[in-house]
Amino acid sequence: MEYDLVEETSNEQIKEVLLNCESLDVVNCYSLEVFNEAKAVLISEKLIGKTVQLLDEDDYVLQQVTSKKREDADGEVEFSDRQLAVIKALEKVFDHCKKEGIKVIGYSDELVAYPANCNDQEQASEFCLEINTSQTYKGA
Repeated sequence: MEYDLVEETSNEQIKEVLLNCESLDVVNCYSLEVFNEAKAVLISEKLIGKTVQLLDEDDYVLQQVTSKKREDADGEVEFSDRQLAVIKALEKVFDHCKKEGIKVIGYSDELVAYPANCNDQEQASEFCLEINTSQTYKGA
């Protein structure tokens, strides 16, 4: 089931919705403040299996977090939030390279990242994220 939290939702209402919703339910937030508060409730209450997402005015998901126990998260092949943040930082570095007139040349057509714990190279393509290099990376 999905729940919507509008901009003026109070902290008590956010907590009530998250405590009462079922595992695998999704809570949609329409402001960054409500989204951050909902994440804080997930952590403080140690809720498991609930998803909180930040949506824009067109219901496009801008950010998403799903709470889970550590043992459930171990061994996952998908990127963690921290890994995604590092990829975004790498993209910013490429943007700075472009501004400073630096080109990065490689020996493949595109630059991609995939989780290092993905042992099966054939499976890796399903988890790959193409890096936005701001046209500073060029395959040779």
